[in-house]
Formats: sequence, structure tokens, C-alpha cells
Amino acid sequence: MQIRLDDLKPSQVGVPIQKNPFCANQFRQLVGKIIASCVVCHGVFMGNPAMANTESNIISYSELLRKIETQQVKKIQFDPTRQIAKVTLKGEKEEKSVVLLAQNPELVELSRVKSIDFEVQRTTDSSAAVNLLLNLFLVVLMVSILLMILRRSANASNQALSFGKSRARFQMEAKTGVMFEDVAGIAEAKEELQEVVVFLKQPEQFTALGARIPKGVLLVGKPGTGKTLLARAIAGEAGVPFFSVSGSEFVEMFVGVGASRVRDLFRKAKENAPCLIFIDEIDAVGRQRGAGIGGGNDEREQTLNQLLTEMDGFEVNTGTIVIAATNRPDVLDAALLRPGRFDRQITVDLPNLKGRLGILEVHARNKKLGTDISLDIIARRTPGFSGADLANLLNEAAILTARRRKDAITMVEIDDAIDRITVGLSLTPLLDSKKKRLIAYHEIGHSLLMTLLPHAEPLNKVTIIPRSGGVGGFAQPLYGEDMIDSGLYTRAWLIDQITIMLGGRAAEVEVFGDAEVTIGASSDIRSVADLAREMVTRYGMSDLGLFTLETSQNEIFLGRDLGTRSEYSEEIAIQIDHQVREIVHHCYHQARQIIREQRLLIDRLVDLLLDQETIEGEEFRQIVAEYTTLPSKQLVSA
Repeated sequence: MQIRLDDLKPSQVGVPIQKNPFCANQFRQLVGKIIASCVVCHGVFMGNPAMANTESNIISYSELLRKIETQQVKKIQFDPTRQIAKVTLKGEKEEKSVVLLAQNPELVELSRVKSIDFEVQRTTDSSAAVNLLLNLFLVVLMVSILLMILRRSANASNQALSFGKSRARFQMEAKTGVMFEDVAGIAEAKEELQEVVVFLKQPEQFTALGARIPKGVLLVGKPGTGKTLLARAIAGEAGVPFFSVSGSEFVEMFVGVGASRVRDLFRKAKENAPCLIFIDEIDAVGRQRGAGIGGGNDEREQTLNQLLTEMDGFEVNTGTIVIAATNRPDVLDAALLRPGRFDRQITVDLPNLKGRLGILEVHARNKKLGTDISLDIIARRTPGFSGADLANLLNEAAILTARRRKDAITMVEIDDAIDRITVGLSLTPLLDSKKKRLIAYHEIGHSLLMTLLPHAEPLNKVTIIPRSGGVGGFAQPLYGEDMIDSGLYTRAWLIDQITIMLGGRAAEVEVFGDAEVTIGASSDIRSVADLAREMVTRYGMSDLGLFTLETSQNEIFLGRDLGTRSEYSEEIAIQIDHQVREIVHHCYHQARQIIREQRLLIDRLVDLLLDQETIEGEEFRQIVAEYTTLPSKQLVSA
């Protein structure tokens, strides 16, 4: 029996009854097809077997009667089951076959009269057994289909009942494979979290003095600083039951599901207390309530309300510590941040020099480094890198080393990996052309101002090798550690930065003229406008006085542009525009003047850059020192 899969519609097989129930007509059609298939099989198996279609062995019934009349028949063997007679003729050894009718009285009577040996030899009848097997097969098939439908229906019912269950991953003994020794670069945050581990392991040490276990710890920091890694380290150190869940897993399209999952999560946590609950990206569920133009989301607000109740509500929650991570603390609800829910807010900052060195040492454990590798030099060259950036740096260097078929990572791969992360993937160098020379003058303009201005950071290198993303070349400064860590920028430093950013356009104008100016300085001009406006409106570094005219705190749910509000009149707006123009024009004229005075030096540097395609900062400063006097800061750096 064959049943084609095309005859079984998707709505009839493998779908829960609650979602797509059978209608009576569809069920009758399915059963009818199965019965029809069984009937066909029954006819095939139960039909009489076909005889060999050989003319010499088969005679007709009338011919048999004639041969009996003429005394040519010696013996007849009749099989009533198959309705076939085997006839033995006189003088012939081969038997003949005759297909008989259901009733053959004349044959029996004539055989008796002519004294012919007539035997009845019945063969074994297997039709009953085959019929029984076919009926059993039909019953088993129908029962199997019904059981399959019922099983799918039961699974759908279980899924519907478990829809409000928590989806948190549970580990009775957290085996994250991460300990505090594997976390580097964030010593202050790690020290505060070590107390949480002691709370869980030895609570009597604190409860004896009347201290209570903190209910929640909120990890705040930029992406890649190691918030999730810290949570995994706490779980690995504490050795207590550990629940991990993402904030987005609470939010569903059905109202009440998120709140139900929060209740189920904390119920399981209380059953396994003391334990840890880690909620990653809590801003997905903990956003401010009632904010936005169209009001709040009812489902998210119900989920947040339930979370607030579970953390610090009418029932006392003991033995359960909630650790949450977010990089958007500004969008969280105030009720969630208050003491009693999140007692501690730990800021995980970008690592400093010592922290970066520790992170590099952790990630270099399984890397094969060359003899020329100095992790201290790498740490000094990567200010502003997060822990994830440093891990990616060493991984990219290892990939480049394997691609170049080297045995160990060298500083060449480290330098290429830094450029690839900060600037982009290097492309094929340009051929000698006007475009290449124009890019060289543009980048030399940046580099020369970076070297000559007294408050600028020293040059690390300048190159005209193009990078992915449309970067034709770049001049890379070497930022000081104090400048990056403190974030305190002087007015003189900001003025020099604007002048350096305008150096590329100034070089194009001085060398090629106004008609040959390109759009290569578009990103520089945009950065100049933003920085100059911030000096006037936020930092009080203009003639308008010490006023904060614009703030960077945008409305959360209105977007960055819609949320910006101006709190000054049109007259003040005109004065702001004048002050910004004055700063930019002053810096641009200063850049053009320096480039005009150092034209011979610029031509020599451009020729060298076109030949080498990359000039390191030390070589660049030596050439500049032959033509002019370097600032004291640059001399110390050199």
C-alpha cells in the first residue's frame, strides 16, 4: 500500500489541534483515501495468481469436453480453490491447464460416464490470512495517525501552559570557567564584587554585625568593558546556583507573559537560595515607565512592575542577589535604581595603562608571541581600547600571523592589527597618479601641523595606503596616557586639534589652488564644526561667557535630534554662529600660514611619502628638525 505525502496536507499532519483542527470533511477524505489504498492492495494480494500465458499448455473448456468425448483424456485434477483443472492427455507427458467456471456439473458427469480418473486436489487457501493482515495493517495505520495527532496536540497544550515559564538558564553549580584571576583591567569593580562572593559564602561574617546582603548589583559601563565577564567570574567564584537570562527574554507580544516569567524566575531562585540571578541588558525591560509620545508599553511596564515587586516588595526576598548589566543607565526607571533594589552601582570604565597591560597578559596566555613582542609597548599604543578591543587585537594579530605562515606573532602583525581595528583593512596601494599625490599633500598637511603645533600630540605615523571604508590615507597621532584617562582637554589643545583637522584642506588650497580642492576633507570639516560649537555652547570657551547653552542629554524616546532643545533666543543663536565661525577661521588661517611658510619641507616630505608610502613618526620628526625648530614637547617625545 502506498500513500503519497502530497495527499496529506500540512494542516492535517504535525500541527496541534488547537492551532489548526481537523474538519469532518477533511478527516473523511483522509480515511477514504487510506481505505481505497487498502482495497487496491487487497485486490492485488487476494486475486488469483496469473497463469503462464503459453498457448501450448492452455486449452479451452469446450475443447476439453471434445477430448473427453473422443477418449483422449487420461486424468483430470481439479483445484476448486483456483478454479483450474490439470488435464493429462493420452500419449502426452505435459499437462494442460483449463480455467473452469464456478459450477461444472457436465464435466463431472461426462468424466464419470467415460470412466476418466477425476480427482479433486484443493491447494492451501491463504486469502483469509492475507485479508486479516491487511485489516490489521489498516487499523494500525489509522491508530498511528490518530496518536500522532493527539501527541502534537498534547505538545501544543504543554507549550501553551509553559508560555509564562522563565527561560533563564540554570546551573546548580556554576561552571563558567572564569575566575577573578581571569579578569584584569578593572581592579576597583572586581574588589567591590569580591564582597558579594564573601556575602554568599560566609554571610554570618556580616549578619553578626547587623549588615544585610545587598539585593542587587548594577554593572554600568561602555560596551566591551567586561560586565558580563565579571558576572561569570562571580558565579565561578561563589559556587552557588546561578540563573542567567537576557532582559529581552521577558518581553513578549502577549500582555502578562513577562510578569509571569519574572515571578517564575524568582520562585525558582527562592527554592535554590542562596543563589545569583544575572540579567544581561536589563535596559530592555527596565526602561522608564510612561515615557514617550504615545505612552508606555503595557507589557513592558507590567514586567518592570513585577520585577520591582520581586526585588523589594511586600514579601521579604532573602538569599537572592540580582546582578544586572547595562550600557544605558540613563534610560532605566528611577524606582529600579534606588537602594533596596540595586544597592550598588558599579561603573566598569575603560582600562588604563596598567589595566590594559593586565588584559593583554590574560589574553596572551594561549598566543605564541615572538621575541620582539612587548606587551607594555602594545598597552601604551592602545589608549581608549576596551577589554574586548584588546582581545580582538591579539586575535587579529594571530590570524594575520597564520595567513602569512609565520611561527609566532611579531610586532609587524600587532601594528597591522591595530590599524585594521582603528582605521580599516588595508587595500592595494594606489599607482602613481595625481590622486595619489593629492592624498599625500593632504596627509602631510595634517602630519606637519601635528608636529609643529606646541599643544598637539606627537605623530605616530602617516601613510597613503588606502583602507576599507573609503579612507585614502591617514595621519595617526600618539595620544598621551594622561590626556585619555583624565578626559581634561585644555582650550589650547582644542584649538590645535581644530587647526590639525583643517591642515589637509589648507595643504590642498596652498598647493593646488581653490579650483582643485576635493571633498576629502568632508569628515574633517564636520568634526571641526562639532568641536568648535561645543567649545562655545558647552565649555564656555568663547566671548559669550561661562554659559552652558546646549546640553548633550537628549530625550530618551524622542531620538537624538528631536530631543535636543534650545534654551536661548535667536539673537544668542546668531552670536553662537559668529563665535564658531571666528574659531574655525582663526585656526584655518593659522594652518595655511604654517603650510605656506614650510612649502619646501612639505615638498620633500611628500616625495618621501610617495616613495615609501608610510613614514614613521620618529623619521618624520628628524626631517622636520632639519628645517625648523620643534616644540619642546615634540623634542621630549622624540
